[in-house]
Amino acid sequence: MSDTIKLITPVDGSVYAERPVASAAEIDKAVAEARSAQAAWAATPLSERCDAVLAAVAALEAMNDEIVPELAWQMGRPVRYGGEKGGTRERADYMVKIAEEALAPRHHTDRPGFTRYVKPEPLGVVLIIAPWNYPFMTAINTIVPALIAGNTVILKHAAQTLLVGERLAKAFEIAGVPKGVFRNIVLNHGQTEQLLASGRIDHINFTGSVGGGRAIEKAAAGTFASLGLELGGKDPSYVREDADVAFAIEGMGDGAFFNAGQCCCGVERVYVHEKHYDQVVEGLVAFASNYKLGNPLEEATTLGPMAQARFAAHVREQTAEALRKGAKALVDPKLFPEDREGTAYLMPQVLVDVDHQMSVMREESFGPVVGVMKVRSDEEAIALMNDSPYGLTASIWTSDEAAAISIGDRVETGTVFMNRCDYLDPALVWTGVKETGKGAALSELGYLSLTRPKSYHLRTKT
Repeated sequence: MSDTIKLITPVDGSVYAERPVASAAEIDKAVAEARSAQAAWAATPLSERCDAVLAAVAALEAMNDEIVPELAWQMGRPVRYGGEKGGTRERADYMVKIAEEALAPRHHTDRPGFTRYVKPEPLGVVLIIAPWNYPFMTAINTIVPALIAGNTVILKHAAQTLLVGERLAKAFEIAGVPKGVFRNIVLNHGQTEQLLASGRIDHINFTGSVGGGRAIEKAAAGTFASLGLELGGKDPSYVREDADVAFAIEGMGDGAFFNAGQCCCGVERVYVHEKHYDQVVEGLVAFASNYKLGNPLEEATTLGPMAQARFAAHVREQTAEALRKGAKALVDPKLFPEDREGTAYLMPQVLVDVDHQMSVMREESFGPVVGVMKVRSDEEAIALMNDSPYGLTASIWTSDEAAAISIGDRVETGTVFMNRCDYLDPALVWTGVKETGKGAALSELGYLSLTRPKSYHLRTKT
């Protein structure tokens, strides 16, 4: 096993950062300090825990001018988009806002002579294995409620975004959280599996691939640690006959191609009522054609490289397989001279004449490609949306809210959108079905995932 982690930048393929992995002694120390600090942290007044979290978020915001180019170097997102400051703040603020109510004991007063209530208690030590695509916001989804609920947190960030873990650690240091409450650690896969199997972790949160999720479940088997897993996705959009087509095109285009398509809930396949099919295809092609692919450190760039060349190669192969099976690619490659085989730079693409025998309509792409199919009815659209091993979000573009709810009730997904997509509302639980995983993040249900219920049954009259 390697004793260092190298971060290869997608900008030019060079080594942007390199860090040694933690030693066995350092891992043991991190876990021991987290365990030791947890009881005192849980006993700290809730208002103080909330203040500490908000102070850390403020410290991150103060670093944003440095963070934005670092993100471009690490995972390729263009600097023009300004990083993840807004989303991080929104999620943290909301979880602080609901903390007192979400973590309050639930009292039952229907039996005189007894005091009866259920109190949420922290789980203990939480290990967060964070992804690179939205490296601050995805980590914050669990860090914030875990700490507010009284847990201590060990963060293992993706190799592609090593510096994000360091930034978060610095922010919590500036915020003055006690030693052991938050710790960033660099681990390789073998070390991570050993830690999961050790029985010293109480809750594991992982965002990543289905294969990664299975490996984590296997490594943690028998430890009884609870799991939160957000895994693969192949999120569909459906444009109904009564949709505002121009609005749908704009929303789906952004949902499909922003961040080079590297969004957990990005639009990966589109089903369109036959009445609007030609217009939607035309619109998506025009939308994709307007991107400027290039160096993410340049303000003119609107589409950066994918995080790794191998991710781009996967999307290229999916597209090539679809073309071999009869699909057509409609975005002109001449508009994107920066797209070069073997690199992370990949143009956006819209495919038609696709079907569910093609990988691009069934398996996660996680890149800037979308397939579009014509449908004749809601029934046909629902069947196609459900013909997937995944289920994170689904978006329905319609002027009929009742129809959106009715369709949404039948779609196998964690979130139903109407007339929007690719957005995480912290008031609503973030969860998935099927191979997308299990567990709950954000909202009051996110607190339930990071606490255990403890019942008090007190007889006050004898």
